[in-house]
Amino acid sequence: MMGKLQVMFLCTGNSCRSQMAEGWARALKGDSIEAHSAGVEPHGMNARAVQVMKEAGVDISGQRSKHVDELKGIPFDCVVTVCDGAQEACPMFAGSTKVVHVGFDDPPRLAKGAATEEEALGHYRRVRDEIRAFVVTLPGSLGEGKR
Repeated sequence: MMGKLQVMFLCTGNSCRSQMAEGWARALKGDSIEAHSAGVEPHGMNARAVQVMKEAGVDISGQRSKHVDELKGIPFDCVVTVCDGAQEACPMFAGSTKVVHVGFDDPPRLAKGAATEEEALGHYRRVRDEIRAFVVTLPGSLGEGKR
């Protein structure tokens, strides 16, 4: 049996969406995917992202925000950009790394106009659930996978 599919979820800040995707992939697809996340301009972990993932039963509090360059030594099979900024700034990857764009709304941006904390968290929960729905489709939705 070959190794797990090496997948990186890339966003601008590696604080929210890519962290959620990494958490979901580890929780739901850990048998077939080795999940990583990174950012092109890391901002640190987003506390609300950690909170809503915990509500869903996935603890991402041990993950950390990191720059894509920190993961240069990993031969990724696929890089999934989860925001337009990361898609535009996505570095080139050597070899046969496939780059796929699956954009999700930015919860921090959406939450800026929220009147209450509960309203703000609603944006995070919606995006969390959309990311989960995408991760459930992996690795099939990425095209070819390792066997």
